[in-house]
Amino acid sequence: MRFPMFRGRSRHTLDDKGRLAIPARFKEALKQKEEDCLVVTNHIGCLWAFAKDDWRIIEEKADSLSLMDSAVNTYRRYFISGAQECLIRQGRILLPPDLKEIAGLKKEVVLVGELKLFEIWDRENWEQEFKRAMSSFQEASQALSGLGI
Repeated sequence: MRFPMFRGRSRHTLDDKGRLAIPARFKEALKQKEEDCLVVTNHIGCLWAFAKDDWRIIEEKADSLSLMDSAVNTYRRYFISGAQECLIRQGRILLPPDLKEIAGLKKEVVLVGELKLFEIWDRENWEQEFKRAMSSFQEASQALSGLGI
């Protein structure tokens, strides 16, 4: 059985405590995956949020990589070490303050579905990133056409 994916974009507001409402379509995907928790970590300019089972796959792959490879160590130090479990309570998660700071999240945020994960962007940063992605989309789509996409 193929599980639902995270799709679409939506704007949200963080409350004063840093709680983030999860969109209904994302909650439905998590419900079908039988998840009550997200694993959130820092990425480049945003946060990435995964269902726990999808995150476990990333951890298993990262664990199999060489400890003597400096690129692997950088990856683990930045991406893996930032991962924190965020319980879903009343349809919301509490974003850890350190992750909010790293991603530059203020009050207005945008959630961006990316299939097995969704991104959490500060609204202003998202608007800049989306313009950049839009301007390079044609080139990227041509490059991916060789992969059958």
